[in-house]
Amino acid sequence: MAAYARRFARNRMAALGAGILLAMLFVAAFAPWLAPQDVYDLSTLDIMDSRLPPGGESFAGGVYWLGTDDQGRDLLSASMYGLRVSLVVALAGTTAALAIGVFFGILAAYAGGAVDTAIMRVVDLQLAFPSILTALVMVALFGAGLEKVVLAIAISQWAIFARTLRSTAIVERTKEYVKAAVTLRYSSARIMLVHLLPNSIAPLSVLVVAEIAAAISLEAMLSFLGIGLPVTRPSLGLLISNGYSYMLAREYWISMVPGAFLVLLLLSINLVGERMRQLNES
Repeated sequence: MAAYARRFARNRMAALGAGILLAMLFVAAFAPWLAPQDVYDLSTLDIMDSRLPPGGESFAGGVYWLGTDDQGRDLLSASMYGLRVSLVVALAGTTAALAIGVFFGILAAYAGGAVDTAIMRVVDLQLAFPSILTALVMVALFGAGLEKVVLAIAISQWAIFARTLRSTAIVERTKEYVKAAVTLRYSSARIMLVHLLPNSIAPLSVLVVAEIAAAISLEAMLSFLGIGLPVTRPSLGLLISNGYSYMLAREYWISMVPGAFLVLLLLSINLVGERMRQLNES
């Protein structure tokens, strides 16, 4: 692990990305304690502080260094809480997608035949459609809400995990240790979970990082369209959407502050994921 970390850090951009990502994870984890304002506490909001520019002075005398939104929320605090919500939704959705994809991918590789063909045709069908289209259909069917968005992300992403794991597991299935396990009459579940899965899952590490970034973008798009998370759980996408109508009034900061958080988050994840891919290929 230490050797891997040293090799990783040799790439300065990847090291910078990892540093930014760790800082943002820290901010998201401790947002309730770090944020200057609790954006969920209506008693802390004042309509007189609505749409203050960066550095603007509040009605009570304080300073909002990144400005406020149309509800008088401190944009720094709102973005910290929004970062927290976006990461929770993306991580939960990608974790669920990974679990579903691993199950069907390992099952298709081990069972083969008609089972493999049926699962792969479903995978091919889903991958033929863009993830955003699949997510839009799921949200239309199940409705908006945090749990529904997580479900939409999971259904949108599981197929890529299933296909990737199957392609690796098929190669492992032909090796001697698997044939020996079959000869010893180990159960199918034991062979898949104890023998095939641990030796086939390595390529998913890079894919998981990439899909987390994709899930964050997907949730942001759904929330920006107004069909993702509710206004009571503002994510970065929803915060950007809230300020969109004020762009023409030159009140750009309402969208640009959470937008900057979103760009930094996606950039850092992609830098880390790209470096991991390079190390895995070397």
